[in-house]
Amino acid sequence: MDILKVSSKSNPSKVAGAIANIYREKGNVEIQTIGAGSLNQAIKGIAIARGFVAPSGDNLVVIPAFNDVIINGEAKTAMKLMVTKK
Repeated sequence: MDILKVSSKSNPSKVAGAIANIYREKGNVEIQTIGAGSLNQAIKGIAIARGFVAPSGDNLVVIPAFNDVIINGEAKTAMKLMVTKK
């Protein structure tokens, strides 16, 4: 599964478009964020994406989890957000 990586500088509307497109293609989306700012942008994007897919009768839900990642040789804890259909 592809992972959509969101940063604190990501545009929530563009994140929403990516979420909606991946969701329509695959039925679920895995989002990865590191830090509060990127988590904030991801949540905004998910909220906007719900509006994009609602006309087709879908209601998105989010399942949060922690994920350990290595970035530049340093271990960090990321938030993994699984977006799926209710």
